[in-house]
Amino acid sequence: MILPHHQRHNRSIAFEEAANGSQPLTHRSVTGNGDKEVDLEDSSVDSSAVPLHPLGIKPLGNKYFSNGNDARKYLGTLQGLPDEMLMQLLEYLDTRTLRLLGYTCKFLFACCMSDDVWKTIFLESDLGKQSSFPWLGSWRSTVLGLSTEKQIQIDCASVFSDVLHRPFVCSHISLRNYTTKIPAGNEIDRMEDLSYEQFADKWSKKPFILTKCIQSWPVSQTWSIDSLLAQCPDVVFRAEAVDWTFRTYCDYMRNSRDESPLYLFDRKFAEKMKLKIGKEEGAAYWKPDCFGSDLFELLGAERPAHRWLIIGPERSGSTFHKDPNATSAWNAVIQGAKYWIMFPPSASVPGVYVSKDSSEVTSPLSIAEWLLEFHREARQLPECREGICRAGEILHVPSGWWHLVVNLEDGIALTQNFVPKSHLANVLSFLSDKADQVSGFEDDVSDPYNLFVKRLREECPELLEEGLRQLAEKQAQKKRRWDAVVGDSEAEDQPQKKSTGFSFGFCFGGDDDEEIP
Repeated sequence: MILPHHQRHNRSIAFEEAANGSQPLTHRSVTGNGDKEVDLEDSSVDSSAVPLHPLGIKPLGNKYFSNGNDARKYLGTLQGLPDEMLMQLLEYLDTRTLRLLGYTCKFLFACCMSDDVWKTIFLESDLGKQSSFPWLGSWRSTVLGLSTEKQIQIDCASVFSDVLHRPFVCSHISLRNYTTKIPAGNEIDRMEDLSYEQFADKWSKKPFILTKCIQSWPVSQTWSIDSLLAQCPDVVFRAEAVDWTFRTYCDYMRNSRDESPLYLFDRKFAEKMKLKIGKEEGAAYWKPDCFGSDLFELLGAERPAHRWLIIGPERSGSTFHKDPNATSAWNAVIQGAKYWIMFPPSASVPGVYVSKDSSEVTSPLSIAEWLLEFHREARQLPECREGICRAGEILHVPSGWWHLVVNLEDGIALTQNFVPKSHLANVLSFLSDKADQVSGFEDDVSDPYNLFVKRLREECPELLEEGLRQLAEKQAQKKRRWDAVVGDSEAEDQPQKKSTGFSFGFCFGGDDDEEIP
């Protein structure tokens, strides 16, 4: 049973707020006495690169080498709950209750200091709706208004928990261990530039990096995080679940311990920053010529969201996904460097699980978790493609390709989705067959497929005819495959006939093959 020691609670909160001489924990490097952190479950982590947890929390496996106390013994009736469930319960507590509970014992103090819990509190609070506020280094400190010197520190060296320690490890893994020594067969092709004819003939279905394509863009010469901070400190940008001024986001970006830092990903940046885009006087940048016409441009003002400004700190990025509406994309790095790992549409990506209708994708919550658990296996697959896109370079993402991207440095990028002629059938198929998964259109666009077909018929009738023909061929091909599978299944139910000494099978070959529905 947990006893509500109210006097101790009040003293602790008062102490934290007044910071009467509190000091951060210091750590000793100890070997041979059970205090050294040993992660038995994860041999892929370079332990020399991961510092001791600031509260002294250790992986669960260390408990078996410890001669000291186990803080979990003092949880009372809560000992019956696994750590995962205990952390879920904390998400239902308000700010004061969470703090009071944290002062009952060391194990609960460690749990209640988890910044993931305080991030949820922040997002649901009035503070989470503000665009500008003092960022104080962590979600907990920001919610409570505590500067560094006012934060209480309690030694939790007797706390052993993978649930509490794992996020800390993930936030300190060396990205270099996963983004270097790329096997030659995995490397994304690199070229200086391409013509549209070359792109349409050979490269529209392959990822590649162009190294001398965007140097003429004015933003390539003038944009940096510091210059943007000077130019538009009070412009409010979207960063995942929040809308913050750029000044606030920069404060967060430069002083955060998050395992998965918030990623600024804004689709209305051009309007907010009053930018001109296109080959006209005073334009900030324009789409590269090599990708040719973008058929979604036929939709005019009714086209779905298609371009974004992306800014993020080292370690920020996107876990595995495909781009919306079966579009292709280009991603141009203005500052920093990005690591990409990619797989073709038909590949089974390790650690990524897709529902039968492809509407839901389940994967590790963070990039670091995926790297720790699945990167080695993924790198060994023949379909795997990897590469680093650096400042001044641009990467092509073909329609339907899976990709994970992580920033190796603080950086800026511009990206745009587009529909090349070679992928028209894919887009028509997606808009028609997966209407519930279509995204990015305004609410007043009720039928994106027929709207797109109408514009194509008006402007590019021959191209539409070819796209519909390819779409019909794909649908017929899938039906033939399904009939073959059903036929084989039915044959198995029939009485065995005498073998004629001849047998046959079938396989699904080709780069564009899709799964049997």
